[in-house]
Amino acid sequence: MRPLLLAMLLCLSGLCQAQVYTYVDAQGNRVYTDQPRKGAKSVQVPEGNRINLSPASTQNTPQAKPKPKPKAPAVHRVTHYEMFRILVPLPDAGVSHASGELIVTLTSDPALAEGDVYRVLLDGQPFGEPGPSPVVALQNVDRGTHQLAAEILDSQGNVIERTPSQPVHMQRISLAQKRRVHPCKKADYGVRPECPIGDKPPDDDDDDE
Repeated sequence: MRPLLLAMLLCLSGLCQAQVYTYVDAQGNRVYTDQPRKGAKSVQVPEGNRINLSPASTQNTPQAKPKPKPKAPAVHRVTHYEMFRILVPLPDAGVSHASGELIVTLTSDPALAEGDVYRVLLDGQPFGEPGPSPVVALQNVDRGTHQLAAEILDSQGNVIERTPSQPVHMQRISLAQKRRVHPCKKADYGVRPECPIGDKPPDDDDDDE
């Protein structure tokens, strides 16, 4: 055991990196040295378990990147409307307008939530762009009977509420009818739509009609 302990001490002191020799001196003591001499024998010193890491190796060690936290799914708030209907026009109403303009007024309870929009349907098809205003003007609606409805859409374009379809009658007055009600005078030609300049009578015609 004593030679083994001495060998371990030599290894700790740095001698295990070189050749180690041993001999017995004149007093009978076992001596270990790294200097060869007559009668000395070489000693096989076991390698230590210590691992030396250079600064470069520790710096180049890749660090594990933290995993990103998963994002919570977006939650869309859906407003439930207790009431939604068309105020104007009334069902089966007749609307008279020369250019076919139809004003639609909507109402809901509760009021329209942020992000929701109104959309008007004419004969089952969207008419105009959706928007937050409860008053929607439809332009150039054809003469005759149409089915009118309205919807509330959320921010993703999903239909939240829809009114029942109701009939509306568009009555567009023709130019001929306007001329019969209000005859054209010479000063009206080229000014009033129902009095085109091409229909203007000659200047020597005393008939103002």
